[in-house]
Amino acid sequence: MRVLIAALSSLLSLSYLAEANLTAQPNTRGPLVTVVNGTFEGESSPYYGQDIFRGIPYAQPPIGDRRLRPPFSLNSTWSDVRSAKTFSSMCVGYGSDQTNHPTSEDCLTLNVIRPHNASGLPVAVWVHGGSFVEGGNSDAQYNMSFMVQNSVKSGNPIIGVNINYRLSGWGFSYGKEIQAAGIANLGLRDQRLAFHWIQENIENFGGDPGKVTIFGESSGAASVGAHLIAYGGRDDNLFRAVMAESGSPQQYARYNSIANTQASYDLVTSLTGCNTTSDSIQCLRDLPFETLNEVFNTTSNDIFYMPAVDGDFIQDYGSNQLKDGRFVKVPLLIGTNTDEATTYMFDLPLNTNADFTNFINDVAHVANDTILPILYPDIPAIGLPFSYLVGNERPTGALLISLGSQYKRGVAFYSDFDMHNNRRAASQAWSTYNTTTYSYRFNIIPSGNADYIAVGHTSEIAFVFNNLNGYGISINPFSNGLESYVLASTLMSSMWASFVTHLDPNFHGINNTAYWPTYSNELPQNFVFDANVTSYIEIDDFRAEAIQYMIDVAGDQYGR
Repeated sequence: MRVLIAALSSLLSLSYLAEANLTAQPNTRGPLVTVVNGTFEGESSPYYGQDIFRGIPYAQPPIGDRRLRPPFSLNSTWSDVRSAKTFSSMCVGYGSDQTNHPTSEDCLTLNVIRPHNASGLPVAVWVHGGSFVEGGNSDAQYNMSFMVQNSVKSGNPIIGVNINYRLSGWGFSYGKEIQAAGIANLGLRDQRLAFHWIQENIENFGGDPGKVTIFGESSGAASVGAHLIAYGGRDDNLFRAVMAESGSPQQYARYNSIANTQASYDLVTSLTGCNTTSDSIQCLRDLPFETLNEVFNTTSNDIFYMPAVDGDFIQDYGSNQLKDGRFVKVPLLIGTNTDEATTYMFDLPLNTNADFTNFINDVAHVANDTILPILYPDIPAIGLPFSYLVGNERPTGALLISLGSQYKRGVAFYSDFDMHNNRRAASQAWSTYNTTTYSYRFNIIPSGNADYIAVGHTSEIAFVFNNLNGYGISINPFSNGLESYVLASTLMSSMWASFVTHLDPNFHGINNTAYWPTYSNELPQNFVFDANVTSYIEIDDFRAEAIQYMIDVAGDQYGR
């Protein structure tokens, strides 16, 4: 099934490119932009009213002796005009997002999408998700043409940028050898260098380097959250605002440490024979690509790749830094989907208290948490808010067999543990330190989502990108034909552009819309995106005691 979905996604990607290129003029000179290193020729699209530059390198290729090292800035110039009309390869990763996409170690590139005649525009920089092991900036579901086009229509024109960064073992290996060499968190360091490149060059594309917002989803949101606490919360003036969809500076899973990654590093060096050398890292650099790729690939299901607390790029748990105010204090727009965990709950069915307790211990990586089973009692209403099973309902029939009678209980806990509590923790910290934040809950079930998935992880992406044709997605989220879905997407995308432009999502120009208030600890409120009813404001107090418990113990007990 995963292969079929990936194949469909690839075909949809190709169909998007075909449409985008229909009105391009291949026999004429495309738009030219000269950056620090030289001149690039992009492609003009009258259909979208945009100039599109693809596959622009922001770093030297991390190949050969540059493998498993921090990214190197470009150190060359050229006098000819180089083409920026085609996507680069995705970075090497392992998952369905990579299927039917070319991948390579030589992948540190970005794309720039600007309206025609751009000048001094704010910039939105997208960091893709994919659990730090897959994804790339050529994935059609992350195409920014629709978002940029909608920003122009809404009166808040922006420039869009999306980037590649190293994934899996290529970008997130860790162990005592990695720490000693100072080469942890390479994927995050790639992103950081891309932000520096944007500061140096985006003005030449018509962007304002002083008005950059970075944003992402899932591990992309966790990434932009990591940049908020990087180097102890040091502000390098690389961005003036952040948007995080289903992610936070308090990570959705435990940070890696030597204690929980050394065995993984030792496994890789053992399978490659590098464990018998005096310098295992250099040995890994010297291996043929095919050899190391096979080992990373065959071990990808056994090794958990995440950012690590390395004492350098990440100096402490995000949860601790939020509490202490050690983060870059810029405006934040942050949110989660109602039923986040339905998309990735695999330890099923959950039928008994023992099943649920074991599930907690597995998810939270604790030996025996006796408090959470009490805070998440076995009552049907624990699942509220929950888009599918509400009130006193439990799964029945085939769903009862496959999911279990305590499915709602499991979804409530896992969604809170991974996402809702991290969003609330960040919102509380921003309020405590008098920094503007806007919090949301996305509550729209995309077409194609099974009832028991409801508003699961990733559900909001197509709405944010205004991807009304569902490019890059196996089932178009808008295929139900409901006008309310289209209007919700237009609103959401316009609010994102408003935040990038004004640091406030309320300048969207759409009538009869609830005003989105800033979050405060005295009156915590979410903007709820809905399509069955008009979007509205809610008090952010669902499962308050349980979520606050997890916020309070996140650093010490859960390692986040």
